[in-house]
Amino acid sequence: MLRTIDLRGTRPSPTELLALVPRASTDVSAALDGARALIDDVRARGEQALLDQAERFDRVRPTSVRVSDAELAEARDALAPDIRSAIEGTITRVRAASEAQVPAPERTVLGNGAIVEQRWQPVARVGLYVPGGKAVYPSSVVMNVVPAQVAGVRSIALASPAQAAFGGRVHPTVAGVAALLGITEVYAMGGAGAIGAFAYGVPTLGLDPVQRVTGPGNVFVAAAKRLVQGVTGIDAEAGPTDILVIADDSADADFVAADLVSQAEHDELAASVLVTDSAELAARVIEHLEVRVARTKHSTRVRTAIEGAQSALVLVDDLEQAADFANAFGPEHLQIQVRDADATLARIENAGAIFIGDYSPVSLGDYAAGSNHVLPTGGQARYAAGLSAATFLRPQQVVRYDAEALREVAPVIAALSAEEDLPAHGEAVTARFER
Repeated sequence: MLRTIDLRGTRPSPTELLALVPRASTDVSAALDGARALIDDVRARGEQALLDQAERFDRVRPTSVRVSDAELAEARDALAPDIRSAIEGTITRVRAASEAQVPAPERTVLGNGAIVEQRWQPVARVGLYVPGGKAVYPSSVVMNVVPAQVAGVRSIALASPAQAAFGGRVHPTVAGVAALLGITEVYAMGGAGAIGAFAYGVPTLGLDPVQRVTGPGNVFVAAAKRLVQGVTGIDAEAGPTDILVIADDSADADFVAADLVSQAEHDELAASVLVTDSAELAARVIEHLEVRVARTKHSTRVRTAIEGAQSALVLVDDLEQAADFANAFGPEHLQIQVRDADATLARIENAGAIFIGDYSPVSLGDYAAGSNHVLPTGGQARYAAGLSAATFLRPQQVVRYDAEALREVAPVIAALSAEEDLPAHGEAVTARFER
């Protein structure tokens, strides 16, 4: 079922490991031309382009792109009690964890009258994208909105594709959760066109441009994010989800199989990877996978993902090599199910979110852990972080020097400005002492 990569008896270099990691065959660059055309269409025709794109891609033409206050209130009030309770609990946990991500302002005194202050300033306006497609994602509303609110963002707009099953409306659960969080600016728009609308604005909708766009989406959403960088900020180019499990012979094979299936359920291109130093555990996991894949609701989708080139069983000599492989893979979700989890954790450098032990499955992070589930995919965890309050904050340094403090460093400025052949830099200092 899972293809095998056998690294036993070898010690690949970091470069060789990068070449060995399994990846989905998705190419954001191949979607750039299509995404650019959709964005240009929105820039040229605004609301009409968004309506046409919904009809083309979502198979329904919304009666209105902007969701009314009445529709949002209706959706909020219609939330089933158990769903509303679950969402409220998730909001509480994510808010608490997000508050811990806001850095405290710092004041550094470098001498008498020489002060540099560090402050963290939120962007004023953001556009949050919640995908549609194969599933409905009210949890992604929470994961996008709450960190932005905690960071202090004043203006929040949210977009989600129009749903044919609901007459062109945003999915009512998504709309209801947005309303529950106090979001009043919601749009029934999806794909690359929605990202373009956020970046450039749509005046007829009262949609002003945003300073940052966040949230997961398909390859066209990722391509659109790449295209609008420079006009607005983005979180990351999200792609198909992935999970990597490091396990030894102490792990519960059925738990591991269940976790691999849980992420394969998202998409045919989802990656499920097991890295283990135990051939016996690997064999037991494969047995449990066969049973779980056969009986799960989305069996065909899961089997396609599990059997895809992006998924693998990786056999290693020891857990040190397992950590090396995980660092090369840069998983969105890393699970560690070994005897001494902290020793393995100490070797991990690259991961979006890390789940320790038998009772910390990735599904916990998807919904109720308090951590954020908008995470770097496709190996981006090697250089990028998941969504957090910090995503919406910009560090700014405030410099306060008085005359004596400036006089003290004036020779430094004079020497360096002369060396760089920028004499006016030095003159801007000496001018203050010539009177």
